[in-house]
Amino acid sequence: MSFAAYKMMHWPTGIEHCSSGYITHSPSDFTPSPNLDSDFPSPRGILPLPNLIVTTANVLEVYVVRVQEDVPKDSPSSSEPKRGGLMDNVSGVSLDLVCHYRLHGNVESMAVLSTSGGSTSRSRDSIILAFRDAKISVLEFDDSVHGLCATSMHCFEGPNWLHLKRGRECFAVGPSVKVDPQGRCGGVLVYDSQMIVLKAAQAGSGLVVDEDSFGAGTALNTRVESSYIINLRDLEMKHVKDFVFVHGYIEPVMVVLHEVELTWAGRTAWKHHTCMISALSISTTLKQHPLIWSASNLPSDSYKLLAVPSPIGGVLVISANVIHYHSQSASCSLALNHFAVPAEGSQEMPKSSFSVELDGANSAWLLNNVVLLSTKTGDLLLLSLVFDGRIVQRLDLSKSKASVLTSGISTLGTSLFFLGSRLGDSLLVQYTCVGTSRSSSGLKEEFGDIEADAPSSKRLRRSPSDALQDMVSGEELSFHGSAASNSESSQKTFSFAVRDSFLNVGPLKDFAYGLRMNSDANATGIAKQSNYELVCCSGHGKNGALCVLWQSVRPDAITEVELPGCKGIWTVYHKNSRSSDSAKFVVDDEEYHAYLIISMENRTMVLETGELLAEVTESVDYYVQGRTVAAGNLFGRRRVIQVFEHGLRVLNGSSMTQELSLAAPNPEPSSESCLVSTVSIADPYVLLKMSDGSIRLLGGDPLTCTISVISPASFHSSNFSVSACTLYHDKGLEPWLRKARMDAWLTTVVDGTGDGVDGVPQEQGDTYCVVCYENGSLEIFDVPNFSCVYTVDKFVSGKMHIIDEFMQEPKHQSHKESLKSSDETASQQRKENLQPFKVVELAMYRWSGQHSRPYLFGILNDGTILSYQAYIFEGSEANVKSENAVSNDRYTKKGIDSASRLRNLRFVRVPLDMYTREEATGENPSNRITTFNNIGGYQGLFLCGSRPSWFMVIRDRLRVHPQLCDRTIVAFTVLHNVNCNHGLIYVTSQGILKICQLPTDSSYDNYWPVQKVPLKGTPHQVTYFAEKNLYPVIISVPVQRPLNQVLSSLVDQEATHQFENQSVSPDEVHQTYTVEEFEVRILEQEKSGGPWLTRATIPMQNSENALTVRVVTLFNTTTRENETVLAVGTAYVQGEDVAARGRILLFSVAKSADNSQVVATEVYSKELKGAISAVASLQGQLLIASGPKIILHKWSGVELNGVAFYDAPPLHVVSLNVVKNFILLGDIHKSIYFLSWKEQGAQLNLLAKDFGSLDCFATEFLIDGSTLSLVVSDEQKNIQVFYYAPKMSESWKGQKLLSRAEFHVGAHITKFLRLQMLPSTSGQTSGSVVSDKTNRFALLFGTLDGSIGCVAPLDELTFRRLQSLQKKLVDAVPHVAGLNPKSFRQFRSCGRAHRPGPDSIVDCELLSDYEMLSLDEQLGIAQQIGTTRSQILSNLNDLTQGTSFL
Repeated sequence: MSFAAYKMMHWPTGIEHCSSGYITHSPSDFTPSPNLDSDFPSPRGILPLPNLIVTTANVLEVYVVRVQEDVPKDSPSSSEPKRGGLMDNVSGVSLDLVCHYRLHGNVESMAVLSTSGGSTSRSRDSIILAFRDAKISVLEFDDSVHGLCATSMHCFEGPNWLHLKRGRECFAVGPSVKVDPQGRCGGVLVYDSQMIVLKAAQAGSGLVVDEDSFGAGTALNTRVESSYIINLRDLEMKHVKDFVFVHGYIEPVMVVLHEVELTWAGRTAWKHHTCMISALSISTTLKQHPLIWSASNLPSDSYKLLAVPSPIGGVLVISANVIHYHSQSASCSLALNHFAVPAEGSQEMPKSSFSVELDGANSAWLLNNVVLLSTKTGDLLLLSLVFDGRIVQRLDLSKSKASVLTSGISTLGTSLFFLGSRLGDSLLVQYTCVGTSRSSSGLKEEFGDIEADAPSSKRLRRSPSDALQDMVSGEELSFHGSAASNSESSQKTFSFAVRDSFLNVGPLKDFAYGLRMNSDANATGIAKQSNYELVCCSGHGKNGALCVLWQSVRPDAITEVELPGCKGIWTVYHKNSRSSDSAKFVVDDEEYHAYLIISMENRTMVLETGELLAEVTESVDYYVQGRTVAAGNLFGRRRVIQVFEHGLRVLNGSSMTQELSLAAPNPEPSSESCLVSTVSIADPYVLLKMSDGSIRLLGGDPLTCTISVISPASFHSSNFSVSACTLYHDKGLEPWLRKARMDAWLTTVVDGTGDGVDGVPQEQGDTYCVVCYENGSLEIFDVPNFSCVYTVDKFVSGKMHIIDEFMQEPKHQSHKESLKSSDETASQQRKENLQPFKVVELAMYRWSGQHSRPYLFGILNDGTILSYQAYIFEGSEANVKSENAVSNDRYTKKGIDSASRLRNLRFVRVPLDMYTREEATGENPSNRITTFNNIGGYQGLFLCGSRPSWFMVIRDRLRVHPQLCDRTIVAFTVLHNVNCNHGLIYVTSQGILKICQLPTDSSYDNYWPVQKVPLKGTPHQVTYFAEKNLYPVIISVPVQRPLNQVLSSLVDQEATHQFENQSVSPDEVHQTYTVEEFEVRILEQEKSGGPWLTRATIPMQNSENALTVRVVTLFNTTTRENETVLAVGTAYVQGEDVAARGRILLFSVAKSADNSQVVATEVYSKELKGAISAVASLQGQLLIASGPKIILHKWSGVELNGVAFYDAPPLHVVSLNVVKNFILLGDIHKSIYFLSWKEQGAQLNLLAKDFGSLDCFATEFLIDGSTLSLVVSDEQKNIQVFYYAPKMSESWKGQKLLSRAEFHVGAHITKFLRLQMLPSTSGQTSGSVVSDKTNRFALLFGTLDGSIGCVAPLDELTFRRLQSLQKKLVDAVPHVAGLNPKSFRQFRSCGRAHRPGPDSIVDCELLSDYEMLSLDEQLGIAQQIGTTRSQILSNLNDLTQGTSFL
């Protein structure tokens, strides 16, 4: 491998920072107003609600909180039970995605800059992000592009700022951001002692205008005006631990926690109160910062400050064993356990009623005197400040529920908080403070069973979160105070209800690659890959779980039949007597399908979908002599419409009520060829596109249930033929698109009288016709009048945002005229380039959900899919008026009614991560898009073709999951009947019709489908036992042990002296201590989609840790046969006084006759010196890394005999890899060693090593044809690729490994897995370059952030092409938060001497931006680097296909 590509396949899911703020709206948006465009419901109790902002490594996401009010029982929507029961009149709360960004840098810290204007404020907040080493970006939400944009950037890196580092190269922590509660300024601590003050723009200071002068539609954002630096060392603050801005001062006041003189654990008995806090008054105008008060003698392990909200003020100082409160006028403290020591000369501290340690805690304020603390064990504690006036008298701590292990807590409004977690699933929890008088037993019933499973049909958007189980144990929590002066805090009772959760698959410590239960043995190529699954060790402690991941969806088959030559399938509803009461709307979703229509080459089959699928083709009036183009329901499902090539039929059940023949309007000889090619049905309209490029619209009369042709006049005069068209039905009582019209305020009143005719219920809403022409432009027409309401000139080019043509007004008319001629010639060449591109299929749909927005999909003839989501943007009033004047003038010229235009409608393009383009074949492709509203509780669309994919709409975001197990799928439809509940039918290109259901145990609200199996312990390592299809996993569970038992285990068993009791005081003997107990569990999935069961358990001895488990194949020298055994390497952890020992254990694994039980029999065990941290099989022998040496053993069937050893790693082996007779091992501090095994002479020889110091995390061989490379990941989140070249002079005669490539990943890689790459399909087009290397392997890796990616070898030609594209994209694409991708991927050496290696890895994260550029830009960039767009896309496609391992 000389060149490689780095590609992310599953982005990080572990939430590191969470915050709340009014980003997409202001608090005043919630107050009732005459404005009809209210996007928010109005339960008064818990509003206004801010947005939730979360970051996971380098991903930033903004969510909006949606609240469902309690609905009366008889209303239709009450049939769906919501999670968490009823609380404060709220029945459900969920989080919907607003925007998602992948940044070129890991977010080190985040804060939200807001003005404290209360609930009437019209201003919005900004997000401040800090990146290493000292980069700060301020982002705000821009309504016009429906996304975040940077308003200011502050960088304190580079040669000009070197003096800030004071000669240091490496800093343990990155920059930390905090903001003033009133939004006057922010502070960022960089380089451990430099404080950057960000001054916020004050109202009326020029940057921000006074609120009242703003129009109704505009938002006012808080912004950062300027920044300056305070050197804290000049103020005698050397070791700064934390800082915070406090409440209740006229000027911003910053309190800094710093250590006066350092101490360490071995010195705490003499030096323990070494910290102090200092309060600085920050004057941003004078740039002065006088000290106003301070407090010293704080514990040395103080690490966090919390600002107490008004009216109390002051700060809480959190340390592991004590909580201190300090303000300018008062102070008090609370001891948490018996390690709390009062400072010299101070009185005894009041003690907490229970013992707890608070190191590593996170916190959020629930009320102005109650703070929620989450401990390192996942317990929630409530700390209340008992106060009188502004004087805090004492602190009260009480226990609450157990929950996830958090990485951050953020309160959202006054009754929700979000627990963000890196180690488990993150939770959104609603809380309410209940007074003493009210009995809350009713509430208890409501949330006593938060996660009891709802029926599977109602499982929209649920995730199997193990973390919730702890929260439901459920007794009420209350805490008492006896202060009579403050009745407010005398007793408060809180109730919690979990409302929503985010799935997290991180941290991935290890994973195994094994066969699925429902794998298909006959599959080949890419379909064969979907037989595999990735079983990952994730989580920690009680959040530990096994995550089973698949890259593709594999439906559970109910039945399959052979059906060659099938072209299309449809299911239709039919009810004999339609009741006209509103009850039918309730059961719409539960109604069974009546008929299945199957279109063959030259006939049509009709089947009844009752108990059995029975063919009724002969006995029905359907058109069965030729193929069907489309079928569907009309008139509220009372009729079925079937469209065939020459006409259509309307049927009532099985009997025909109307037939229409579609003859060409002008009888010409060529009219024979005019057939129906595509159909779109939106009750009561039917749109037909004919093969000659014309379109016909048919409209239905709900009274007579008949349809007739409404011929659109505008189309006969049109110069361009239509390339694709669709109908869009804007459903609902308040259709979404009406908000985008100019006369939006009119229509709502006018149309309120209802569309129902003579009591026949009809779905309310508007219908639109979306049309794309051969020249690439798109128009939306109002149906049935066919007035144009929206025009896009170059839809085919795929711009990031699309706006109505008539909104993009030329500002200088005359200037434009003069430029026109020169412009035209320049764009002429581009137009020729765009000529071959056209849209071949369109779909526009809005899925159910109170706040869902329509999606628009277009498929181009080269296989590209454009996906857009609609949003509404109302310009500011001044602009609108001037535009109106100009545009009305234009409209009257064109004869268009301007008032009804969708002038506020805009679309933003949505990136499709997992989707791989496929070249469209044939001139007239069949319809590939099928929308569905409920398949297994999910909604979205299915895309047929050679790489079929599910596009699921979950949380208002598109989740794309490919389905590769059946190769090409030619037709797809939904099926809901007795035997197949909310299932699906599809037909493969081999002519097999399959009836399936989606697996219910998987969650699809993730980058890949995932099944999470809770283990209630920490999983450490997993391996796959292929012969028996089992997964042995090392798991440790925390157990409470008596202290004397723990101490006795720390004594060397071989030494003669006994454990002496004198060192422990009598009361401490009975105390318990938590120790981790290890075991190896052998797990197996019972059946496909079923639960995972523990088949056998191998316990470890006292204080013995299992470090590695591997399935190894050994050659038995006695029987001369190979044996497959399970090898376990362990270490005794007994403190530093006892010599390190470990055991190697070998087990034979056998299944019982009925496969129900697995027997693991120990065949060998031996104690060795040193911890056994890695094992591997090398040509039938067992290689063991034992302490500071590696030993090779032969297996005789009863014992292991050493044959060779090498004192290789100086310290501790973290990973061991074997290829043929080559060995690669990684040391915890001393980088990698490359050895070989020689059979004659039985020698392990060191070939070469890396002489640098490197803290290895994982290693693996990378094979590319005949070249062997060595890959290593390190603690600085880099990967390096080395090679062995003894003939090169710089390798010191072959002793030194040379660097082939290096790259900064931005995450800790814990495991590499070598997998053979798949042959790419488009290899033929690019000559024989691709196919010359069949022996080509890529490395799949998992990280501690929950991300999965791969490093894949590239040939030189492809690499050079993609590298020059990458260099172009650094400047051609605007990067979020202004980050530079080139600097992000630079190797980080953290101050160590490092010679830069070659730049031989391309970054596919940056290259993926190419597909999101518009067509013009794509063609332009490809031309600049001397290649073509199709060549680049084909290379990226080949890479994706070659690495589709799951």
